Amino acid sequence: MSLLSKLRCITVDVTGTLLAYKGELGDYYCMAAKAAGMPCPDYKRMHQGFKVAYTEMARNYPCFGHAAKVPNIVWWKTCVRDSFARAGYDYDEETFEKIFRRIYASFGSSAPYKIFPDSQPFLRWARESGVLVGIVSNAEYRYQDVILPALGLHQGSEWDFGVFSGIVGVEKPDPRIYEIALERAGKDIRPEETLHIGDSMRKDYLPAKKVGMNAVLLDRFNIPDAEEWKKAGAPVFPDLVAVQEYLTSAS
Repeated sequence: MSLLSKLRCITVDVTGTLLAYKGELGDYYCMAAKAAGMPCPDYKRMHQGFKVAYTEMARNYPCFGHAAKVPNIVWWKTCVRDSFARAGYDYDEETFEKIFRRIYASFGSSAPYKIFPDSQPFLRWARESGVLVGIVSNAEYRYQDVILPALGLHQGSEWDFGVFSGIVGVEKPDPRIYEIALERAGKDIRPEETLHIGDSMRKDYLPAKKVGMNAVLLDRFNIPDAEEWKKAGAPVFPDLVAVQEYLTSAS
């Protein structure tokens, strides 16, 4: 009997699992600065500045400001302004507004992302196999409403329900986000009838297992951590094609 025959629901992470960023963060910040008539910021400084600013914003206002009722655009404006400041760039308000608007628009579209070629076929295959498909992601509302559909991943054809941290106010690795996913899947679907697929031991595998779900990890980029994941007992696969083969093979 295959594992697929025991499953009624599959939940999937987004970034690193279904899609990845195109290029570097600096590419988009550079284009935005140039469009406002400013020199291109240093990529390395910009990347470091963003990492620190994003981490601080996520700590102070988690889930993109959900609990504090901070509007999405205000959350990102604060984060981007702090990113530039930490990288050593200080713009007047008019210039910053032009730069920010371009950055916000870019990351609210499909432009900075590339979908992995096996993502859409896998999701469609799962649904055609009679399995409910859910998206579980630490992401804000634009992923659900704009980005995923623009990349060809539509609710109703590639996935059935979504749990996005910026909408529900809970984020990975909190196991509650997986409990919300199980609730949305339906009261008659048990955790052991559900599989979660992600690319992080801490955010995907461990909390999904904690609520009783099956879980596997993807290592699309041959990262060193993957060997530790395997030693810890996690099934690790290079892509969704391999996951599909795993699910349909006889146990």
